Amino acid sequence: MAYFINDDCISCAACEAECPVGCISEGDDKYVIEEDSCIDCGSCANVCPVEAPQPK
Repeated sequence: MAYFINDDCISCAACEAECPVGCISEGDDKYVIEEDSCIDCGSCANVCPVEAPQPK
């Protein structure tokens, strides 16, 4: 099961730097996770100040 980033994202980029497989990138209005590459490690959720990354 992959993670996704909800609308609470404040575009701080903390999650992008923490992702071990590089599947997080800046989208139009928030960061996005490439679902097919996500390894469900939860690293992004552990560093997010607003708890935007959530398991699907």
